[in-house]
Amino acid sequence: MLKQILVATALYLSSVSAECTYSSLQEFTKAYVTQQATGAFATTASSAAYTENFRPVNISSGVISRPLRIDFSRSTHDTTQCATYTEIIVTNPSHPYVIGTQLRFSSDGTTLTNINSVVTDAGDWLFNATGTLKWASVENWGTIPVEKRDTRAVIQAAADAYLDLFNDPSVKAPWGTPCARLEGGAYTGSGAPTDSCNVGVPSGVPLTNRRYVIDETVGEVDVFVDFGNNKIPDTHEFRIEGGKIRFVHTMTATGGA
Repeated sequence: MLKQILVATALYLSSVSAECTYSSLQEFTKAYVTQQATGAFATTASSAAYTENFRPVNISSGVISRPLRIDFSRSTHDTTQCATYTEIIVTNPSHPYVIGTQLRFSSDGTTLTNINSVVTDAGDWLFNATGTLKWASVENWGTIPVEKRDTRAVIQAAADAYLDLFNDPSVKAPWGTPCARLEGGAYTGSGAPTDSCNVGVPSGVPLTNRRYVIDETVGEVDVFVDFGNNKIPDTHEFRIEGGKIRFVHTMTATGGA
């Protein structure tokens, strides 16, 4: 089924326009989530380069090839870079996961070229899939009215300020109010209008090699980073509203089971 979707979308794009469209990216992420539930995506997207936690992995033996009972997913779509980001939460007690995946396509949107996943499970930073599901499922990451949307530059600048703060305490992050951070399964908010994200970050920690996926329609940017001098695989995802940080989701693969 996924292969049919990929082929049909490619044919449509090549016959109509040589550009990446929001609707085609939505079809791709829908197919990714659907096929991850059966493990079929690893077969039908086998020509793409695949990494887990920033290391090349054989796609036929990676997590992407395993059937997962997905409890929650949310995807965003970047037509400028022809890329997507999907957050997946699996609470199956036999092996829970929280996975963040960036998909990247050729500029015309017809070919899936790269699949890059940050895969977190037991033993990773503050990992708790049930806690992650509890909070992620009630947050509002919905579409922002056109007249209220931030530009790509504003969205990225807000995320960069937060990430720069880890290595430079003089940086002023554009905190919104309310604002909540979800790190592993730990949450800084309670749903109150006074919730704050300004509750401290580590110091002297460079977050480098940033790879962005930006979706202006929902004010989102996901950033894959090398965390600290040990270059720990990490993804920071942000919801930006009016230039201010509203939500932050963090997955850090510190050494799971």
